[in-house]
Amino acid sequence: MAFLVFLLISSLSMAFAKTQLSDSPTAYQMLERFNFPRGILPEGVRSYQLRQDGSFEVYLSSDCEFEVSGKYLLRYKRRIAGKVQSGSLEELNGVSVKVLFLWIGIDKVQRNGDELSFYVGPLSASFPTDNFDECPECRCGFDCATTAAADTSLVSEC
Repeated sequence: MAFLVFLLISSLSMAFAKTQLSDSPTAYQMLERFNFPRGILPEGVRSYQLRQDGSFEVYLSSDCEFEVSGKYLLRYKRRIAGKVQSGSLEELNGVSVKVLFLWIGIDKVQRNGDELSFYVGPLSASFPTDNFDECPECRCGFDCATTAAADTSLVSEC
């Protein structure tokens, strides 16, 4: 009898643990909870950690690189880290932009109303938040319509 009770409790515990894990918000949903659009992360987030002090780590399935608007070449490392603070993502590591011939890290992303400002040291560039409604894909960025039309097996993870 004790064995059956143990088996029942073990089964319920495992079912509860699976439910808790599957009920956890995705990294994209967490961005939205902090008032950032999901499209500032590329597709392919595998996991994330968010600590009580606001520090976070996001893990992609692989390094990711793509061009935006024919102007900016962006690179996301497999591990992205930083800190969420009121209206901004600070102390960023793992996201960089190519300027001329150099890759320079994006240090901070700040939301001001309907604009996002991306900081590279003392310099910044601002864009409307609705530019980031969709998640970019590695290699083709936000301009993947022709790629997606050619391959209907693609599944969005955003």
